[in-house]
Amino acid sequence: MRLIVTTFVGVVFGFFVGVSFPTLSTKVNLPSSLFPTIDISYIKYKESGIRNAWSSVNNNNDSRSTQAQKLNDTSKILVPSNPRGAERLPPGIVEAESDFYLRRLWGKPSEDLTSKPRYLVTFTVGYEQRKNIDAAVKKFSGNFTILLFHYDGRTTEWDEFEWSKRAIHVSIRKQTKWWYAKRFLHPDIVAPYDYIFIWDEDLGVEHFNAEEYIKLVRKHGLEISQPGLEPSRGLTWKMTKRRGDREVHKETDEKPGWCTDPRMPPCAAFVEIMAPVFSRDAWRCVWHMIQNDLVHGWGLDFALRKCVDPAHEKIGVVDSQWIVHQTVPSLGNQGETQNGKAPWQGVRERCRKEWTMFQSRMTKAEHTYFKDMGIDPSNSTVN
Repeated sequence: MRLIVTTFVGVVFGFFVGVSFPTLSTKVNLPSSLFPTIDISYIKYKESGIRNAWSSVNNNNDSRSTQAQKLNDTSKILVPSNPRGAERLPPGIVEAESDFYLRRLWGKPSEDLTSKPRYLVTFTVGYEQRKNIDAAVKKFSGNFTILLFHYDGRTTEWDEFEWSKRAIHVSIRKQTKWWYAKRFLHPDIVAPYDYIFIWDEDLGVEHFNAEEYIKLVRKHGLEISQPGLEPSRGLTWKMTKRRGDREVHKETDEKPGWCTDPRMPPCAAFVEIMAPVFSRDAWRCVWHMIQNDLVHGWGLDFALRKCVDPAHEKIGVVDSQWIVHQTVPSLGNQGETQNGKAPWQGVRERCRKEWTMFQSRMTKAEHTYFKDMGIDPSNSTVN
């Protein structure tokens, strides 16, 4: 019994000692022999290490965040010299120009083209003139890309000609060649071609060879040209009439009062719009001058000189490679009868109106430019 009581008392005493220990530790100086030896400096060292480690982690995170921000800033590509709209692309991936080269749907792209034509010829055509166009196309070698603009909507019928299967066909009803040219012959599309022929469909080419024509154009430094026209019947301007005693001519004598300056149209620096040929650089300028809503191009021939300098040296007529203008009024028949007038009459009236409108716009644009530059338009050398 004594043993049991002693044990019970010891357990209770131990319990109360354990519960009271935190309070006792702050109030009682217990002998150090009751506890194992503790290295206080070691604890402080570990605490310091933890703080330093945490600080290092925070610093590393801040550094990485800063680096990521810098990376985001520098990884945004912005190249102002790229074409408009492509500023966010690396220059090495930008394809600013295209072409009319036909490619395969299979194989390696690098093996698609066995040759790259250096010149482009376009005809604005109706199916009724197919025989004439067939004869004309055969005057152009394989060094030419052939592009037909169809104003009558008939395209598949042209496959009766073998060359047609390799040609480019664009079909929109009742449009003119200048409407097509503005929309499908952008300078960046035709950039691979040294020269661009933009021809009507009613041209006789019996005395014409395209390769020889190109040689003469290069020889005489012509940026804008046309073949000489024969015969004289139906010609409007003396400048475009063929001369049989030379390769090329660049000026002529016109009717009294028609030329205020012998180096200005229609006595010089002038070709007509039925069969013009443009160098790549000249076409880049001319394309920008073509108005979207003036589809017939009347008046354009008098303004072509603004795209080359000196115009009286770089615009001319090639006499030794000449053509015949057959004056087939096929496009005029694409008009509509209005107010009792035949379709061709409405088309002709529109042509004359466009000529006046184009001249007015050009004059206004030039005067505005000189005024903004602080120059008196009456003192300018532009006519």
